[in-house]
Amino acid sequence: MLLSTDVITPVRLPSWSQSANSFSGYPAIVSGFGLTVGGGSTASATLNYADVAIISNTVCSSTFPLNLRDSNICTSSTNGKSPCNGDSGGPLVILETDGLYTEVGIVSFGTRDCPAGSPAAFVRVTSFLDWISINTGLSIRA
Repeated sequence: MLLSTDVITPVRLPSWSQSANSFSGYPAIVSGFGLTVGGGSTASATLNYADVAIISNTVCSSTFPLNLRDSNICTSSTNGKSPCNGDSGGPLVILETDGLYTEVGIVSFGTRDCPAGSPAAFVRVTSFLDWISINTGLSIRA
């Protein structure tokens, strides 16, 4: 049973046809209960979100030259908001033209103290569609 309210809604997985999509340039939303101030020590008691833009791995690799893999997807922000400590495991979603949200990333790592505008790296969900399908029995959209 899926929980769905006016403030909570399920997201869907990317389709097989999106596997080759870098999503670079797409607007996205990241959410979590992590720190709201870089260098702080208290996680948020409320769920927060940030509007971010997906950037190319080429651009992102200048910040994370040793850690970044093809199985990552990165974001940057001009509004000073980004994922921070405590947000790991949270979703990165895009709003598709049919009005539904698709989870394209899972918060993984970022820059120490989460400076404003600094890129953040996520697990690229499309890199694991085979694994998800095999281990859950879910049918992935074409």
